[in-house]
Amino acid sequence: MKEYCAAVVLAAGQGKRMGTKTAKQFLQLGGLPVAAHCLMAFQRSKRIDEIILAVPEEQTAFAQKEIVGKYGLDKVTAVISGGKERYESVWNALRLLEERGQDGYVFIHDGARPFIAQDVIEHAFLAAKEAGACVVGMPVKDTIKVVDASRCITDSPDRSFLWQAQTPQVFRLQLILEAFHKQMEEDCSRITDDAMVVQRQMGVRARMVEGGYENIKITTPEDLAAAEAFLKRTPF
Repeated sequence: MKEYCAAVVLAAGQGKRMGTKTAKQFLQLGGLPVAAHCLMAFQRSKRIDEIILAVPEEQTAFAQKEIVGKYGLDKVTAVISGGKERYESVWNALRLLEERGQDGYVFIHDGARPFIAQDVIEHAFLAAKEAGACVVGMPVKDTIKVVDASRCITDSPDRSFLWQAQTPQVFRLQLILEAFHKQMEEDCSRITDDAMVVQRQMGVRARMVEGGYENIKITTPEDLAAAEAFLKRTPF
């Protein structure tokens, strides 16, 4: 029997580093909004049963009409208001799934990462099924330096053990729900991804699964230019 899988697409960020009036997740990329690319990837996936899209509160009607409706994304069952911080948007989506009594697995993905491949979705699910938690990422290419408050180098870690985290991050739904219930009662100011919450609160270490160097997060104008180049080279 197929396990239920939901995808949560986080598109509530303000994208101040992009320097545009339009939020980065709604900028045009190859004729489509950036967020529409990753929504379509989950729409096509046979693994995904439904999608929850989190956007800024004032953009919910726009996203429902101009993205979900316009592009026929019928797996999107809810467009919800995101929070000021990433973890708040995740929590809003998780609570909705909890209220519905869902069980299974949840994929949490940045709406500014338009190039998520179908085989990565599948490999991430299989890893989460085995380990309970999975993070998509790639080995770092560059030497990494650790610095102190004065920017003096204090360490040069072995890069063979260093990976750059991407999304989606995939979890057993009940595992991440319990983790977030605990985390939301504590200080969340240093929470930057969901695997941190699961490891801190539940003691479960996520399995790393290889994604792709093209699975970039669009944050700056340079990223958008790179994404356009990726799109011309390889149709996603």
